[in-house]
Amino acid sequence: MSRALVPDALWAVVEPLLPPEPPKPKGGRPRLPDRAALTGILFVLQSGIPWEMLPQEMGCGCGMTCWRRLRDWQEAGVWDRLQRALLDRLGRRNAIDFQRAALDSASVAGKKGGAQTGPNPTDRGKPGSKRHILTDANGIPLAVRLTAANVHDSRMLEEVVDAVPPIRQPWGRSRKRPGKLHADKAYDHRRCRRALTRRGIQPRIARRGIESTAGLGRHRWVVERTLAWFGQFRRLAIRYERRADIHSAFLTLASAIIAWRFVKRWFC
Repeated sequence: MSRALVPDALWAVVEPLLPPEPPKPKGGRPRLPDRAALTGILFVLQSGIPWEMLPQEMGCGCGMTCWRRLRDWQEAGVWDRLQRALLDRLGRRNAIDFQRAALDSASVAGKKGGAQTGPNPTDRGKPGSKRHILTDANGIPLAVRLTAANVHDSRMLEEVVDAVPPIRQPWGRSRKRPGKLHADKAYDHRRCRRALTRRGIQPRIARRGIESTAGLGRHRWVVERTLAWFGQFRRLAIRYERRADIHSAFLTLASAIIAWRFVKRWFC
């Protein structure tokens, strides 16, 4: 099961990024292997089952052990480094299309509340969160951020654009700025256009009351598809975690898995 969820090629990328194991105390149970813990984390992410229901026959230890490993690796920045390593692998092969990018968001219910939740204006004011995603022209997620559901999309444009890491290229310097950015009418504000222009990005934002978003569909549909990919991770369909850092860890890990699928499709 561990090799099915964590293939050797992916584990070869993850293993160097993990922090060193702490010294083993005398007595007590042996430490759960990191690969087994990662298998349990991925199983919960993809299936959406509660931690305490993690099948023991998988050999992943108990659910709380995997939860603690997810928390510790989030604090150590493992998931961010994993996503960046996979983006660098794609960038070195010229597989990331920086000619244009797309930005959008999606709200999810947060029934248990917690940090980064707020009244969802599209769901009768029920508590929820919102994920903001920026992709390249192929739909590869370059940056993802979590906010409360009542945070307006336009307020997050600069933060999400600046969250794109410098990605290595086949030649020359690393790159993090797309040539154009496509977005819907929620981002139709003067400050958004000015922010993109200052960063050397051409804004392609539909104007409210003037133009239709239909003209942007052939370029902006890729981010809608990527949002649907995030929804296929059942743990992300509804926010179950009260702690924002745990949900953000799942989001970043899902971004890395999507990037890994592109790596596997093109180069493996």
